[in-house]
Amino acid sequence: MRSHAVSRSPVQSSLNVPVNGAASRRGRDAMVFALNFFKHPWMIGSFIPSSPFLVRRVLAHVDWPAAETVIEYGPGVGTFTREILRNLPSHGSLIVFETNRDFVRFLERTIHDSRLRVIHGSAEKARETLGQMNRAADYAISGIPFRHFPRRLRTSIVKMTHDVLRPGGRFLVYQFSRSVLPVLESTFHSVHREFEPLNIMPAKVYACRRR
Repeated sequence: MRSHAVSRSPVQSSLNVPVNGAASRRGRDAMVFALNFFKHPWMIGSFIPSSPFLVRRVLAHVDWPAAETVIEYGPGVGTFTREILRNLPSHGSLIVFETNRDFVRFLERTIHDSRLRVIHGSAEKARETLGQMNRAADYAISGIPFRHFPRRLRTSIVKMTHDVLRPGGRFLVYQFSRSVLPVLESTFHSVHREFEPLNIMPAKVYACRRR
Protein backbone atom coordinates (compact mmCIF):
# COMPACT_ATOMS: atom_id res chain seq x y z
CA MET A 1 0.00 0.00 0.00
CA ARG A 2 1.23 3.46 -0.84
CA SER A 3 -0.24 6.46 0.91
CA HIS A 4 -0.08 9.98 -0.36
CA ALA A 5 -0.55 12.70 2.21
CA VAL A 6 -1.10 16.22 0.94
CA SER A 7 0.40 18.68 3.40
CA ARG A 8 -0.69 22.20 2.66
CA SER A 9 -2.62 24.67 4.79
CA PRO A 10 -6.37 23.98 4.93
CA VAL A 11 -7.94 26.91 3.12
CA GLN A 12 -11.27 25.05 3.03
CA SER A 13 -10.33 23.01 -0.04
CA SER A 14 -8.30 25.57 -1.94
CA LEU A 15 -8.28 24.12 -5.43
CA ASN A 16 -5.81 24.51 -8.27
CA VAL A 17 -8.46 25.31 -10.88
CA PRO A 18 -8.59 27.73 -13.81
CA VAL A 19 -9.58 31.33 -13.14
CA ASN A 20 -12.91 30.93 -14.92
CA GLY A 21 -14.06 28.77 -12.04
CA ALA A 22 -16.53 26.01 -11.38
CA ALA A 23 -17.79 25.49 -14.94
CA SER A 24 -14.28 24.87 -16.27
CA ARG A 25 -13.53 22.56 -13.36
CA ARG A 26 -16.68 20.54 -13.96
CA GLY A 27 -15.83 20.20 -17.65
CA ARG A 28 -12.31 19.09 -16.88
CA ASP A 29 -13.51 16.64 -14.23
CA ALA A 30 -16.10 15.18 -16.61
CA MET A 31 -13.48 14.63 -19.30
CA VAL A 32 -11.07 12.85 -16.95
CA PHE A 33 -13.92 10.77 -15.53
CA ALA A 34 -15.28 9.76 -18.94
CA LEU A 35 -11.87 8.76 -20.28
CA ASN A 36 -11.32 6.50 -17.28
CA PHE A 37 -14.81 5.05 -17.55
CA PHE A 38 -14.07 3.84 -21.06
CA LYS A 39 -10.69 2.47 -19.92
CA HIS A 40 -12.06 0.74 -16.78
CA PRO A 41 -15.88 0.50 -17.03
CA TRP A 42 -16.10 -2.23 -14.37
CA MET A 43 -14.36 0.01 -11.79
CA ILE A 44 -16.58 3.08 -12.24
CA GLY A 45 -20.33 3.21 -11.76
CA SER A 46 -21.12 5.89 -14.36
CA PHE A 47 -19.47 7.71 -17.25
CA ILE A 48 -19.92 11.18 -15.66
CA PRO A 49 -19.37 12.43 -12.09
CA SER A 50 -22.20 12.65 -9.57
CA SER A 51 -24.60 15.58 -9.90
CA PRO A 52 -24.74 18.38 -7.29
CA PHE A 53 -28.22 17.09 -6.39
CA LEU A 54 -26.86 13.67 -5.47
CA VAL A 55 -23.94 15.16 -3.55
CA ARG A 56 -26.31 17.32 -1.49
CA ARG A 57 -28.69 14.45 -0.81
CA VAL A 58 -25.94 12.14 0.45
CA LEU A 59 -24.10 14.73 2.52
CA ALA A 60 -27.33 16.02 4.10
CA HIS A 61 -26.96 13.03 6.45
CA VAL A 62 -23.67 14.36 7.88
CA ASP A 63 -23.58 16.23 11.20
CA TRP A 64 -20.55 18.32 10.27
CA PRO A 65 -19.46 19.51 13.74
CA ALA A 66 -19.26 15.83 14.76
CA ALA A 67 -17.43 14.74 11.59
CA GLU A 68 -13.85 14.53 12.82
CA THR A 69 -12.78 11.53 10.75
CA VAL A 70 -14.40 10.78 7.40
CA ILE A 71 -13.42 8.07 4.93
CA GLU A 72 -14.45 7.90 1.28
CA TYR A 73 -14.26 4.94 -1.08
CA GLY A 74 -13.76 5.61 -4.79
CA PRO A 75 -13.46 9.43 -4.84
CA GLY A 76 -12.80 9.50 -8.59
CA VAL A 77 -12.18 13.12 -9.62
CA GLY A 78 -13.18 14.42 -6.17
CA THR A 79 -16.80 15.49 -6.68
CA PHE A 80 -17.76 14.44 -3.14
CA THR A 81 -14.25 15.02 -1.80
CA ARG A 82 -14.32 18.76 -2.48
CA GLU A 83 -17.73 19.22 -0.89
CA ILE A 84 -16.69 17.19 2.16
CA LEU A 85 -13.61 19.38 2.59
CA ARG A 86 -15.72 22.51 2.15
CA ASN A 87 -17.81 21.50 5.19
CA LEU A 88 -15.33 19.51 7.29
CA PRO A 89 -14.16 21.16 10.55
CA SER A 90 -10.67 22.63 10.44
CA HIS A 91 -9.42 19.91 12.80
CA GLY A 92 -11.09 17.10 10.82
CA SER A 93 -9.51 14.46 8.58
CA LEU A 94 -10.67 13.00 5.27
CA ILE A 95 -9.07 9.76 4.08
CA VAL A 96 -9.95 8.62 0.56
CA PHE A 97 -9.24 5.22 -0.98
CA GLU A 98 -8.83 5.07 -4.75
CA THR A 99 -7.58 2.13 -6.85
CA ASN A 100 -7.28 4.09 -10.11
CA ARG A 101 -3.81 5.65 -10.35
CA ASP A 102 -5.01 8.31 -12.82
CA PHE A 103 -7.58 9.50 -10.28
CA VAL A 104 -5.00 9.43 -7.47
CA ARG A 105 -2.69 11.68 -9.45
CA PHE A 106 -5.57 13.94 -10.43
CA LEU A 107 -6.63 14.40 -6.80
CA GLU A 108 -3.07 15.12 -5.69
CA ARG A 109 -2.65 17.67 -8.45
CA THR A 110 -5.92 19.52 -8.00
CA ILE A 111 -6.82 19.43 -4.29
CA HIS A 112 -4.40 20.94 -1.79
CA ASP A 113 -5.64 20.59 1.77
CA SER A 114 -3.76 19.32 4.81
CA ARG A 115 -6.89 17.54 6.07
CA LEU A 116 -6.89 15.22 3.04
CA ARG A 117 -5.01 11.95 2.77
CA VAL A 118 -5.18 10.05 -0.52
CA ILE A 119 -4.53 6.30 -0.34
CA HIS A 120 -3.74 4.47 -3.57
CA GLY A 121 -5.53 1.27 -2.64
CA SER A 122 -8.93 -0.34 -2.26
CA ALA A 123 -11.59 0.16 0.39
CA GLU A 124 -10.24 -2.98 2.05
CA LYS A 125 -7.30 -0.87 3.28
CA ALA A 126 -9.55 1.19 5.56
CA ARG A 127 -9.19 -1.09 8.59
CA GLU A 128 -5.40 -1.11 8.36
CA THR A 129 -5.13 2.63 7.75
CA LEU A 130 -7.44 3.65 10.59
CA GLY A 131 -5.78 1.12 12.88
CA GLN A 132 -2.39 2.71 12.23
CA MET A 133 -3.91 6.09 13.09
CA ASN A 134 -5.67 4.67 16.17
CA ARG A 135 -8.96 6.15 14.98
CA ALA A 136 -12.54 5.15 14.27
CA ALA A 137 -14.46 6.84 11.46
CA ASP A 138 -17.45 9.05 12.12
CA TYR A 139 -18.68 8.67 8.53
CA ALA A 140 -17.85 6.45 5.57
CA ILE A 141 -19.06 7.53 2.11
CA SER A 142 -19.05 5.23 -0.88
CA GLY A 143 -20.05 5.24 -4.51
CA ILE A 144 -17.98 2.23 -5.54
CA PRO A 145 -20.04 -0.01 -7.88
CA PHE A 146 -20.87 -2.90 -5.54
CA ARG A 147 -22.91 -4.61 -8.26
CA HIS A 148 -19.66 -5.43 -10.09
CA PHE A 149 -18.11 -7.09 -7.03
CA PRO A 150 -18.26 -10.78 -6.12
CA ARG A 151 -20.69 -11.36 -3.24
CA ARG A 152 -17.90 -12.29 -0.84
CA LEU A 153 -15.99 -9.04 -1.50
CA ARG A 154 -19.18 -6.97 -1.28
CA THR A 155 -19.98 -8.50 2.10
CA SER A 156 -16.40 -8.14 3.35
CA ILE A 157 -16.24 -4.40 2.58
CA VAL A 158 -19.61 -3.69 4.20
CA LYS A 159 -18.80 -5.62 7.37
CA MET A 160 -15.33 -4.07 7.60
CA THR A 161 -16.85 -0.60 7.24
CA HIS A 162 -19.29 -1.35 10.06
CA ASP A 163 -16.36 -2.33 12.26
CA VAL A 164 -14.26 0.79 11.60
CA LEU A 165 -17.14 3.18 12.38
CA ARG A 166 -17.58 4.52 15.89
CA PRO A 167 -20.83 3.59 17.67
CA GLY A 168 -23.52 5.72 16.05
CA GLY A 169 -21.35 6.30 12.98
CA ARG A 170 -22.88 6.21 9.51
CA PHE A 171 -22.10 4.55 6.20
CA LEU A 172 -23.56 6.63 3.35
CA VAL A 173 -23.84 4.67 0.11
CA TYR A 174 -25.04 5.82 -3.32
CA GLN A 175 -25.64 3.19 -6.01
CA PHE A 176 -27.38 2.52 -9.30
CA SER A 177 -28.61 -0.92 -8.25
CA ARG A 178 -29.99 -2.63 -5.12
CA SER A 179 -27.30 -5.33 -5.10
CA VAL A 180 -25.63 -4.17 -1.89
CA LEU A 181 -28.87 -3.49 0.04
CA PRO A 182 -29.33 -7.00 1.53
CA VAL A 183 -25.88 -7.01 3.13
CA LEU A 184 -26.34 -3.43 4.37
CA GLU A 185 -29.62 -4.38 6.04
CA SER A 186 -28.15 -7.52 7.60
CA THR A 187 -25.08 -5.65 8.93
CA PHE A 188 -26.27 -2.25 10.18
CA HIS A 189 -28.70 -1.35 12.93
CA SER A 190 -30.80 0.77 10.57
CA VAL A 191 -30.79 1.56 6.86
CA HIS A 192 -32.68 4.61 5.59
CA ARG A 193 -33.45 4.53 1.86
CA GLU A 194 -33.74 7.51 -0.48
CA PHE A 195 -33.78 8.09 -4.23
CA GLU A 196 -32.22 10.90 -6.27
CA PRO A 197 -33.76 11.23 -9.75
CA LEU A 198 -31.67 14.27 -10.74
CA ASN A 199 -28.52 12.37 -11.56
CA ILE A 200 -27.24 10.49 -14.60
CA MET A 201 -28.10 7.74 -13.79
CA PRO A 202 -30.80 8.17 -11.08
CA ALA A 203 -29.30 6.92 -7.85
CA LYS A 204 -30.34 5.02 -4.76
CA VAL A 205 -29.02 6.40 -1.46
CA TYR A 206 -28.67 4.29 1.68
CA ALA A 207 -27.88 5.94 5.04
CA CYS A 208 -26.76 3.14 7.36
CA ARG A 209 -26.22 3.65 11.08
CA ARG A 210 -24.10 1.54 13.40
CA ARG A 211 -25.66 0.76 16.76
